[in-house]
Amino acid sequence: MTSTGERTIAVVTAGLTTPSSTRLLADQLAAAVRDTLDGRGVPRRIVVVELRDHAHDLTNNLLTGFPSEALREVLETVVSADALIAVTPTFSASYNGLFKMFFDVLDDKALVGKPVLIAATGGTERHSLVLEYAMRPLFAYLQAVVVPTAVYAASSDWGPHANALRARVERAATELVDQLTNQPAKAPVDPFENPTPFENLLNG
Repeated sequence: MTSTGERTIAVVTAGLTTPSSTRLLADQLAAAVRDTLDGRGVPRRIVVVELRDHAHDLTNNLLTGFPSEALREVLETVVSADALIAVTPTFSASYNGLFKMFFDVLDDKALVGKPVLIAATGGTERHSLVLEYAMRPLFAYLQAVVVPTAVYAASSDWGPHANALRARVERAATELVDQLTNQPAKAPVDPFENPTPFENLLNG
């Protein structure tokens, strides 16, 4: 965070095509985080990293152990960011190889304590468990603070069910901003916490 209080959010997207549903989801998440921060009067800067633009550099880094200058700048952007949005397409029930390469070359202490929002795209809803069985364990290992709501978008979510996807996006964005601004999310109301006394039910 800068001395002016500006928050930097890095958005890492591992889509392979242009355009891609992965980038589209990343843009929606970034916009929701931006709007939430703006609503709270928090200065922000959002930086998008398209991993496909650095695929060759990532491969060379894995082979040689040294990043190129361009890749070094990308890594420094993610390390210095106040929060991270990480989005991947689903390949073989997991994140794709490009996504994995990026976090393989990133120092394994770089994300300690950093708020992270995870998201993924896929052809069908049956791949949605990639969030809990692949992505969340990865970031738990990296000791990041992953927000409770992860966002998965299947092909069908871009059609008539777009409102449901938008609701998940906005909920996840709010959770990330809560972490980012050290404002805990409001606990959901438990309808059984203060039950109506039995005698009052009888009187009613």
